[in-house]
Formats: sequence, C-alpha cells, structure tokens
Amino acid sequence: MQVDLRQSWWIRDVEIPTRLVLAPMAGVSVQAFRRQGRRYGAGLVCSEMVSCAGLEHKNERTLGYLRVARDEHPLAIQIFGSEPQVMAEAARMVVAAGADIVDINFGCPVRKVTKTGAGATLLEDPDRACAIVEAVASTAGVPVSVKMRRGLEDGSRACLTVGPRLVEAGAATLTLHPRSARQMYTGEADHSLTAELVERVDVPVIASGDITSRARAQAVLATTSAAAVMVGRGAQGNPWALREIVDGDAAEPSREEVAAELIVFVRETVRELGGRRAAGFLKKFYGWYLGRGRFPKSFKQELVQLESTDDIVMRLLAAAPGAAEIVEGLESELPDPADEILLDSMPISIYGGG
Repeated sequence: MQVDLRQSWWIRDVEIPTRLVLAPMAGVSVQAFRRQGRRYGAGLVCSEMVSCAGLEHKNERTLGYLRVARDEHPLAIQIFGSEPQVMAEAARMVVAAGADIVDINFGCPVRKVTKTGAGATLLEDPDRACAIVEAVASTAGVPVSVKMRRGLEDGSRACLTVGPRLVEAGAATLTLHPRSARQMYTGEADHSLTAELVERVDVPVIASGDITSRARAQAVLATTSAAAVMVGRGAQGNPWALREIVDGDAAEPSREEVAAELIVFVRETVRELGGRRAAGFLKKFYGWYLGRGRFPKSFKQELVQLESTDDIVMRLLAAAPGAAEIVEGLESELPDPADEILLDSMPISIYGGG
C-alpha cells in the first residue's frame, strides 16, 4: 500500500505537513540546511544537538544554535545532557527561542557524548532517561520527542522496553534509528524493531535509518506502520533527494540549479556563522553538492583551495552563469533576518555571526 507522503500528521497539537522529517545532524543542521529542507518537502526540521551544559553556562557558540527563522516552522530543537533539571532549563530556553518541539537525544553514539552519561548511554539507564523526559515535558509547554537507537550493543532490544516508559514519562513521539551505538552507521537498520515499537506505544513513531529513496521510504512505512520517515545523510548537499522521496520527482538538477543552491547555502551560512567560521564549516559541503557526477572532481578541489566564501561564489557563477537568475529567485523568497527570534540573554556578537 502506497502512503501519501504529502499527508499531514500531528505530534500532539503540532501539525506536520508531510511525512518526511529532516534529521538533526551535528556539524550539518545549521539554519540554512533546515530552511532548504523545508523548501524541498521536509515537514519537520531539526536543529543539530545542543548541549544543555552549554546553554546553562551561556556558552556563546551554543547559544548561537538558537537562531530561528519564520520559514523553519515546524521546528524541533534537539538537546542533550544527563541531568534532569539542567535539561528542563535547557528546554525552557529553546522554547523561548522558538522551538515548536523539544527533541531529546538518547541516540548519539559518539564517545565524547556517551562518556558524560548522555546520548545512547541513557538507554542503559532507563530511570534517569525517564526522569529527564518527565522534567522536560513538565517544563517545556510544547510536545517532547525522543530520538534513540536500539541500544548500546549489537542485538540490543533496549529501545522496546525503554520506549514505552518514555511515553509514560511524557514523550509525545519517538524516533527510532534501529542500529546499535556500537554499529555507528555500519550494517543495516533493522526496521523490524521499528514495527515492534509502533505496536508497543500509542504515540507516533518516526522511522530513521537507511531512508535513501521514495521506494525505501514507502517500504518502511508500509512494513512498520510508522507515522513518518527521517532522512539524514542522504540529504547532505542533496535536497533533491527529499523532493524525490516526497513527490517521486527523480529529475536530476541542472548544474545551474546545483550551483544556485550551493551559493544560497554559502551566503546564508556566512550570515549565521560569520565568514571565518563558515569558511571552514562549508568545505565538506562542496563535495556533497558537486559530487554524483554533477561537476568534475577537480572543481571541488579548486573550491576547497579558495580562501574566501566570496571567491567561492564568484567561481560557482563563472562555472554556471545561469545560476545567477536562480539565486535571485531563491533569495527573494527568504524572510527578513529581522524576523528571527533572538533571546535577550544571547551575547550580542552572535547576532552578527560572531
């Protein structure tokens, strides 16, 4: 049975306009990435994970993650930590910044996160995990979602026992990436676990892992009865993958379209991060956008060697002159930066991309 991926659904009182969710990814999910995802069909977009300790200590870079533009909604801001009350205060801050949903990370497998007792480690400490969800849910005033893995070790089924308890504690939706933390991103996502989780809880479940095409999305939705699918790595530098999943439009973008999207992404990232930070941050994106046979490999290497983002934009326009008109159209649709919600407690330098 084919699922209409353009059909809306609800996370408590928040309507999600499509069945496609853009994953939170550290070092990737900046505002420009999220806004692009919304344009290409993602019904819900998520920030990269935000440290509750960083928010507690008013860390300038951490607070900088809390920029929200009006064309991002509905938006989930993801937080991580291991102390319930600190997480509750972080939830209060991200809601004040404009989050429609507070997402809690119980899935990150990276050592620097798990060694603090956060991320996927909490699947092995269900009492603390539930205390975190309860504290956040009682404070946030918006729906709380939880993103988790199957467990720490290969073969773990911890998600199936912890998941229902998290719902009892106040989670309004669960996202399951059915790989273990040990697996990282190797092997395959076992969506038979997703189907079991759907049977055990009475909230929407989002299926994450190996959603790389419309056919795969349809298969996972049909076999698991999940409410939606989440796409992560497949959308890196490739928003057209989102369009293919939602609408079945598999047309390859022209070189001009690719260059235009990259130019807008570069400019918006500079606005958000500032020129110095953006220059380093953007380097990984050049290969993602320009690969897949879209441009010669040598062109990506050429861009990486350029010193400024202005030089990057000029080189892209020289390689694809027709991109200029597309860029103009894309930028005309962007909201005024003045519409962003900015917390009064943020250091003023963040507003200028410091």
